[in-house]
Amino acid sequence: MSKLKLGPLPDEKPIKATVDIPAAVYRELTAYAEAHAAETGGSPVPPEKLLVPMAIQLMATDRGFRRWLAQRK
Repeated sequence: MSKLKLGPLPDEKPIKATVDIPAAVYRELTAYAEAHAAETGGSPVPPEKLLVPMAIQLMATDRGFRRWLAQRK
């Protein structure tokens, strides 16, 4: 399997937020959690635990967003 973009998940104190996601996205997150566990040698995490690390990864690698952030400083 190719290397996943999402590395180890940080263990931080969470802030509670509620979001509604489509069932198809939840199924994909579940599959990703299984692939992530297989790659890292751990147990699959609940799919909702992947949302924040994935958002962080997206924002960190989105060049347009990084430029926008830099311009507003």
